[in-house]
Amino acid sequence: MSVTDASTVFQQTSVADQFARARAVFATGRTKPISWRIAQLEGLLRFVDDCESEIADAISADLGRGSMATFMADVGPVRHEIRHTLADLHKWVKPTSIPITAATAPGKAWSQPEPKGTVAILGAWNFPLLLTIQPLVSALAAGNTAVVKPSEISGTTADLIARRLPQHVDGEAVQVVCGGVETSAALLDLPFDHIFFTGSTTVGRLVMEAAAKHLSPVTLELGGKSPVIVAADADIEVAARRIAWAKSINGGQACISPDYVLVEESVRPALVSALLRELPARAQHDSTRIVNRGHLERLRRLLDTHGGEQFGGVIDDDKLTVSPALVTDPHPKSPLMTEEIFGPILPLVSVPSVAAAVRFVNDRPKPLSLYAFTGSGATEKLILDGTSSGSVGINQAMYQILVPELPFGGVGDSGMGRYHGRHGFDTFTHHKAVLRKPISPDLSMTYPPYGSSMQRLLRKLMG
Repeated sequence: MSVTDASTVFQQTSVADQFARARAVFATGRTKPISWRIAQLEGLLRFVDDCESEIADAISADLGRGSMATFMADVGPVRHEIRHTLADLHKWVKPTSIPITAATAPGKAWSQPEPKGTVAILGAWNFPLLLTIQPLVSALAAGNTAVVKPSEISGTTADLIARRLPQHVDGEAVQVVCGGVETSAALLDLPFDHIFFTGSTTVGRLVMEAAAKHLSPVTLELGGKSPVIVAADADIEVAARRIAWAKSINGGQACISPDYVLVEESVRPALVSALLRELPARAQHDSTRIVNRGHLERLRRLLDTHGGEQFGGVIDDDKLTVSPALVTDPHPKSPLMTEEIFGPILPLVSVPSVAAAVRFVNDRPKPLSLYAFTGSGATEKLILDGTSSGSVGINQAMYQILVPELPFGGVGDSGMGRYHGRHGFDTFTHHKAVLRKPISPDLSMTYPPYGSSMQRLLRKLMG
């Protein structure tokens, strides 16, 4: 057996053992009481509070991101999610009374929430705390045990989570595994009660294929190309500033980052001029580098093959950075316009009308997010009614992710399922349908064969 084979076997055995430990804990029933769930959420909050400086240092080592940017993108949103969940969990765990029909009376019906069991959470590297711990908040609030795998690409943060998280939560119920593709494959070979994956559409398909073997339900938080539509009646200066700010976050390495701009022809010159000022101005406040050389080379290929006019986009191989690039009129079939960019490159395409922009969006896979800048309610309605996306931001980009009770998730190629707030709790919860009937009366007429009068009554009551 080769060293590689031996390592793979060991990793699979280790992952299987951790899964078995988490499942054994769930079988004891100790994760179901609300007291246990609250204790875990409070532990997650202590983990974030106690380790904030270590988290910032780890993310800086992985991505070059500054501590304030990490607070705003990773630490703050996770804290808010935990506090919001703690405040409302007592309401979410209660059974929901369901009205019964005349055909089922007398009786009482309700929906009873119960944890699904042992779940897998596969995090992402671009926001390595947020996209690993935030779904864990929902999983623990719902009373599940979990096997958590942070992304190996952000390895320093993954090591920190593996080392420090179990010190703050039930370390038997929450198992952290680290590793690469082999570890992920070993995880997906196990019969989890739910799999939560954040990453690319390509890998998301593989996750779903693996989950099908055990009929494990999945939540796939994927990505795609999130368009921005700028109407002629928009405030161009504000639109440019907000688009550039959103594109600068994390060096453009965000699943809901603006991917390309569709602008009405009449205001194209003004928007191009404003973006050329705003893109470098916003980017100078973000120190995030491209995560690794492979992703840098991918961005280089996008810049080399777009066929449009390029402004900016200087690559520093030593620092793993790309200066903000605006690319006007790229070829529509170029990789820049068909692949998720995930970097500081912004294509811009002019369209004759908002209706043409809507058709452009609908000719492509459904995006995770869509942004529209307009001063018109009619234009807003045209875009909202005429397109499908995971979320929409009107006159702002990316802020929708900060509203705790807005569902976050994709549609079509950009993902399936949703989380945040109550939506996350429901994702990791099985809502069990219950009907309780009294023992009496137990009328003989309710059993077949039915007489003509009873048949008429049943037809009236049952439709």
